[in-house]
Amino acid sequence: MFGLKTDWTLDIPDRYFTLDDYEGNIARWCPGCGDHAVLTAVQRICRDEQLPPEKTVAVSGIGCSSRFPHYMGTYGFHGLHGRAFPVACGIKARRPDLHVFVATGDGDCCSIGSAHWIHAVRYNMDMTVMLFDNFIYGLTKKQTSPTTYRGFSTNTHPRGAWLPPMNPTAATLGFTNVSFMAQTVDWNPAHLHATLLAAFRHKGFSFVRIIQRCPTYTGALCDALQRDPSQILLLEHERGIRLDPQVGRIYPNKMEHDPSDLVEAQRIAARDDLMPIGLLFQDTSRLRYDQYSSEGMNTPVESKIRVIEQELDHYAI
Repeated sequence: MFGLKTDWTLDIPDRYFTLDDYEGNIARWCPGCGDHAVLTAVQRICRDEQLPPEKTVAVSGIGCSSRFPHYMGTYGFHGLHGRAFPVACGIKARRPDLHVFVATGDGDCCSIGSAHWIHAVRYNMDMTVMLFDNFIYGLTKKQTSPTTYRGFSTNTHPRGAWLPPMNPTAATLGFTNVSFMAQTVDWNPAHLHATLLAAFRHKGFSFVRIIQRCPTYTGALCDALQRDPSQILLLEHERGIRLDPQVGRIYPNKMEHDPSDLVEAQRIAARDDLMPIGLLFQDTSRLRYDQYSSEGMNTPVESKIRVIEQELDHYAI
């Protein structure tokens, strides 16, 4: 027809997902809890990346953060305390086509789940892991967690936590085959979203520690960081977390950091004068166990039976 361009067509997707497609039950976290911000960020990523809900699964252990699967309109698995990683790895091993998000807390991951944490990092299976770190056992009402600040009063240590806190970021960077380590805060939605998006797009085990507000038990700890941006160290690099320049203006302390430098990442993670946020380390060349475990998945049943019978024939008398 005269006047119309005929050298292009408009590709209309068969399905288009909105935020409503990723909304599950109404979140029952306390008002002001940082978990709400993380949930919103993940739902936005699912929408922006157009992840089919039936191809997406949220996995968790036990804790406030671990109610996450209930609030996603996707598949979910609410596991046992500290067991989010073996469940997620099992899912990814047999269903490599699924997009896996793991929600775990500082108690769930760094205490009872610590052995699984170490090996999940080493397996480097393709999944996005969010460590909700609020420095306390929140669901069971204010017990000292592995990341509780020394001297902070809890129900198990009324006179103050006795031991120095674990640093999950520094610890993860010391595990074998680590491929992605980032850190962010829940009260900066732009940085939170950009960090989780970079983690999702990384092919491998993406570990994101989220400094997360618990207004009920540890509000004072995060309030100090939130009200005084000079306590934050913003990591910047062309291969780091991509942000609008306006977002970074609130942070007076910035550092150019190459995320391929593991030794420097470990040094930054160990700092106790400032809280670093950004991409500390990324290596896309690390081995991924889900690529190995998925081999032979499309083998016909008849072929599998034939191989098993051949092996059993070795024991025939």
